[in-house]
Amino acid sequence: MDIGRIIKVSGPLVQAEGMKTSKMFDVVRVGEEKLIGEIIRLEGDIASIQVYEETEGLKIGDPVFGTGEPLKVELGPGLLKNIFDGIQRPLSQIEKTGDFIIRGVDIPPLDREIRWYFKPNVKKGDIVESGDVVGIVEETPLIKHKIMVPYGVSGEIIEIKEGEFTVEEIIGKVKTEKEEIPIYLMQKWPVRKPRPFKKRLNPDTPLVTGQRIIDTLFPILKGGTACIPGPFGSGKTVVLHQIAKWADSEIVIYIGCGERGNEMADVLIEFPKLKDPKTGRPLMERTCLIANTSNMPVAAREASIYTGVTIGEYFRDMGYSVSLMADSTSRWAEALREISGRMEEMPGEEGYPAYLGTRMASFYERAGKVICLGQDEKIGSLSLLGAVSPPGGDLTDPVVQMTLRVVKVFWGLDERLAYQRHFPAINWLTSYSLYEKNIEKFVKEKIADDYMEIRNTAISLLEKEAELLEIVRLVGMETLSQNDKLVLEIARSIREDFLHQSAFDEMDAYTTLKKQYFMLKSIILFYKVSLKALEKGKSLEELLKTPVKEEITKMRYIHEDKIEEIEKIHQKINNLF
Repeated sequence: MDIGRIIKVSGPLVQAEGMKTSKMFDVVRVGEEKLIGEIIRLEGDIASIQVYEETEGLKIGDPVFGTGEPLKVELGPGLLKNIFDGIQRPLSQIEKTGDFIIRGVDIPPLDREIRWYFKPNVKKGDIVESGDVVGIVEETPLIKHKIMVPYGVSGEIIEIKEGEFTVEEIIGKVKTEKEEIPIYLMQKWPVRKPRPFKKRLNPDTPLVTGQRIIDTLFPILKGGTACIPGPFGSGKTVVLHQIAKWADSEIVIYIGCGERGNEMADVLIEFPKLKDPKTGRPLMERTCLIANTSNMPVAAREASIYTGVTIGEYFRDMGYSVSLMADSTSRWAEALREISGRMEEMPGEEGYPAYLGTRMASFYERAGKVICLGQDEKIGSLSLLGAVSPPGGDLTDPVVQMTLRVVKVFWGLDERLAYQRHFPAINWLTSYSLYEKNIEKFVKEKIADDYMEIRNTAISLLEKEAELLEIVRLVGMETLSQNDKLVLEIARSIREDFLHQSAFDEMDAYTTLKKQYFMLKSIILFYKVSLKALEKGKSLEELLKTPVKEEITKMRYIHEDKIEEIEKIHQKINNLF
């Protein structure tokens, strides 16, 4: 291994000479305290290293120790219910050393003392290949951790054990053509290399979040990608928290990438109290948190993104549906900009590196629904949702634009809606989802034949409202016809009775797809019946004073198990006139 010497220190960037045999993205240990760093440029025997810890105190001539290995994460039992920093150091273990992370602290990500009960589902003599499940560890009551044959290994099982093991103990052996390879509960994987799969599939199942504006108007699919940009205080973090709590994925990976420490503290306080809606168990039993907050080293923000997505791919390879939330990718891009500037690279737009778009694409393209490796062809999915925090909410910011080029769903947050206390503050006029066609078959089979028709009518009414409000501003309400005034009233009902949703109300925080459909259908049905009533000479005031109008406003508080009460509202609307 190389042992180089520091020749320059510039913030998180260190340059060292004498690194002849090192490779790009090798992990190195910097200085006497052996701080963790990663080589990001090589010129002859001079390496540029981004250090994932504070570099204060490093000086010219300090040693740099090469490891010959890329940055890897440990994958195995112990990931769930845990919180790691950006380079997968367990914060729950580091806490025992003090309130602050000590420089150079080296604690393995997965606990070496815990003994996990392993139950094999293969026997001696079985032929296995990469990705095959050799046994199960019940990591939590919610998730069975599937122990898989590592990538690149295939052959005959010549030994398999049952019992309690640590992650470092051998649980079996596979005889390949060349050698006998031991199998452990744990495997390692380089974070920058996507985990392989057999075949990528087209996403076709909605990721139900329980948020009505998302699920009905701008849906995301399992294995899909979404971007949620918005200015400070517009509710990005709240929306991501809601999706993490309620989305019908089996595993949740939440990355706090450069956001304020109090936001991750909220997650840590809230999540242990939350119950999984399906089982009533704590939500943390299927959640992994990665915290690299704004007061942690800048360079580690990039590592935190890759650490999280690699853990997500690992659970995807077990055949699980995984949701990953990154809050926020702007902080990651800012870290790239700082490192790029210190390396004196040619800047791109607004000082960001010219390769920003490539890095964004390489992250989001790791999402997808796939047939996993293995003989049983498990199907797993990884959905990526990234918050973006452009300065002043400027959607022309390079990070937003680069993200929009690669993601399929755009939830644009609007500060005006946030100031009006309309949450989620997603602007229905600027947001979009390119998955509309993908979900048509699903909703027709599972919900109703007219689901997409109802949705499209609602969107057209909201667009018509925006046009009419412009006319009202110019020439006044008196110039509008009765039909146009009805459009304004129905659009207001869609906004206030359907799109507006309280994250803190037990009944309103989550809505199933079926209830969403019935709620929106009630409003659209009232619109269609009212149009006919206006044609017969009824006045708009008379229509709006009907008792059923008040029942429509209270639909959100009807329990999911009593959807027939909303169907009764439909009957009342049909019998109005």
